[in-house]
Amino acid sequence: TNKRKALGRGLSVLLNDDNKKINIGNIIEINVNDISSNPNQPRSNFKNESINELSKSIKELGLIQPITVKELNNNKFQLISGERRLKAFRLIGLNTIPSYVRKANDIESLEVAIVENIQRDDLNVIEEAKGYQRLSQEFGYDHEKIAKFMSKSRSHISNTLRLLTLPQDVIGLIEEGNLTAGQARPLIGMPNASEIAENIVKKKIAAREVESLVQKKKGGKRSKKIEDPNISFVRNEIESKLGLSVEILNKKNNSGKIVIKYKSLDQFESLSKLLKS
Repeated sequence: TNKRKALGRGLSVLLNDDNKKINIGNIIEINVNDISSNPNQPRSNFKNESINELSKSIKELGLIQPITVKELNNNKFQLISGERRLKAFRLIGLNTIPSYVRKANDIESLEVAIVENIQRDDLNVIEEAKGYQRLSQEFGYDHEKIAKFMSKSRSHISNTLRLLTLPQDVIGLIEEGNLTAGQARPLIGMPNASEIAENIVKKKIAAREVESLVQKKKGGKRSKKIEDPNISFVRNEIESKLGLSVEILNKKNNSGKIVIKYKSLDQFESLSKLLKS
């Protein structure tokens, strides 16, 4: 009980005036009811077990790291990072939480949330991909810029984004932890991806064995001809930009067509916006 009462007391003494003006960049105590969730939060799943464990830790040791918020109007705040900590405080029943106040627009809020979660391994790969997708679609980041910002390779960004082209039921298996990204990646572009995914989960097929399984599903047939390296390079570039599966059919007279494959209405709308811009 003493530990619980002592939580954040040093800040409360310094900031005991409720009408004290907020200074951007300061750490202050803010009423939990005055903090709204971050609409740009890339993580959608918060396990109750994890929140409960964090709550017990906070009761015993206090809050090690303040949450980060930005100030809105009327002395209200919006969370930038630390949603698990905020949920834990509310679960415990504490009224105020130490908070770092910073200036941040929507893109900065999303950046901070993604960076914090990825660095803490809090995001599953689909949530990570959706975070990258938002940076790309809403804020105009290309794959190169995302890779540089996140200190990841460009191929990692592109491969992660391509997972979103899988059927929703396969994406669900990844989110639930029943299917790994390594197991799912060979299924991209497969017409029977859902069926194969169920088989992988049922038989517990290792990622290294999935490639041969997919090849068997294709009938063991490879492409009728080897793709021109220049065409392969362009196709990979387009796929990296779009995060979608692309097929380039080039004839001997250098005429042909480019086929862009999408798996959902959201992907179709996003592609339409890109083509119209």
